[in-house]
Amino acid sequence: MIKGGNGFVPTVPLRLAVRSGVDVAVLLLTEQGRVRGDGDIVFHGAPVHPAGAVRLLGEEAGTVWVETGLAAIEEQIVRVLVVGSTEVGSLRDAGELSVEAFAPDGTSVARYDVTDAGGETAMVLAEVYRRAGGWKFRAVGQGYVNGLAGLAKDHGVDVAEGASAPPHQVPVPAPTQWQGVAQAPGVSQAPVPFQVPASAPAPVPFQPPAPAAPAPAFAPAAAPAPVFQAPGAPAPAVAEQRPSGQDWMFGAVFEPHTWTGRDNDVITANGLPPGAVVVDLSIRGDGYTGLWPLTRFNKEGETLVNSTEENFRGRVLVQVPENGRLRLQLKAEGPWQLQVLPLAAATLLTEAELECRGPDVLLHTGGIADFALHYRGDDNLIVNLFELEGHDDPATLPTSDNVVNEIGKRRETVPLPEGPVIVQLEMADGPWKARLKHLEPHSRPSHGGGTPRGAGPVPVADVGKTKGWLRRTRG
Repeated sequence: MIKGGNGFVPTVPLRLAVRSGVDVAVLLLTEQGRVRGDGDIVFHGAPVHPAGAVRLLGEEAGTVWVETGLAAIEEQIVRVLVVGSTEVGSLRDAGELSVEAFAPDGTSVARYDVTDAGGETAMVLAEVYRRAGGWKFRAVGQGYVNGLAGLAKDHGVDVAEGASAPPHQVPVPAPTQWQGVAQAPGVSQAPVPFQVPASAPAPVPFQPPAPAAPAPAFAPAAAPAPVFQAPGAPAPAVAEQRPSGQDWMFGAVFEPHTWTGRDNDVITANGLPPGAVVVDLSIRGDGYTGLWPLTRFNKEGETLVNSTEENFRGRVLVQVPENGRLRLQLKAEGPWQLQVLPLAAATLLTEAELECRGPDVLLHTGGIADFALHYRGDDNLIVNLFELEGHDDPATLPTSDNVVNEIGKRRETVPLPEGPVIVQLEMADGPWKARLKHLEPHSRPSHGGGTPRGAGPVPVADVGKTKGWLRRTRG
């Protein structure tokens, strides 16, 4: 495809390969050609869009991979820009600069080779945009001699020192919009990890089983389905309140593992990194739900879920054994979906109110703060804290601190130490709201906390994040 050329691409999860070792960012734009806030900037410091449909997967052999789940992109977003930049020299020094889009089966559906790069330090390489009910790929090649600052300003990013952006709430897609391996209804199967198309086809999008009723699969009417952030949270993190440049680094980041089925089953996940992971479970039904890890003797371990909630939805913290093999026994009545997610996918706590129901796993990455929780359920409420500062072994968790153990409707305020801290709502059958209060800046550098590199929630309006993206323009 030559510069300015365009063509339709399938409305499927595309993986974009940006070659030649440049830094890559993605901007999600509205009809006005502008971002709505810092959350619409996806880059190495915030690699997942809050709505979950665009992810920066990382670099391999000089190629940066970007995943775009076109069918999951919010309606307000009409253009997705792929941006390349360099800290040293100009883009003319980047040999064989190109962008190529691959379908889930590894087929190349569009490619643009940049042949006329000059003294620019930043460039809109390509874009994917809505047209006639579908999506098209365009070879853009628009360079900016004034670098990311000029490019950012053209697309509604305020680059002034001290500027602030108003929080912007991004709608959250259902978890079935995430990609795993295609599965027949009722079949449990671990997905194939992502491989670059040159060596193996990328996974096809996850297809949930057809629901018995017209309601959306695995989306209880009483609670909106969360994004892959944590995953259990119906509302996105709205404003991250921590210094920029600190990344959530505790535990490995990996592709989600997804299973679907119906009624009782045993789920086996092989090849997981040892340590804490998040298990996201959704069930459409009104019977009993139970979940247990199985020991090496194939016996039930400590109970993870014990609920009679209709249309259960929740997230639990699970420890993967050293051998990387996690086995879970599920008791359920009705169709279900289960995902194993990296710890970095847990919901980020901020001063913006989070509204959800059921057990959950939350992350606190800022300074000391108070965790305000309003629980409206009738059963047990159990909250534990895992303080990760100084804990360097990702294969284990430190001893938890039980801070709430009550029954029935409650208003609780719990003091939190400086992050990184895992806040585990071990039991919470019923709706709840939570937010941080009296949040203070970090008094020391983060030690393993922050926004995940490969998955999870990112702030939607955080000037510090924009400054991190534009840091090289400040001299």
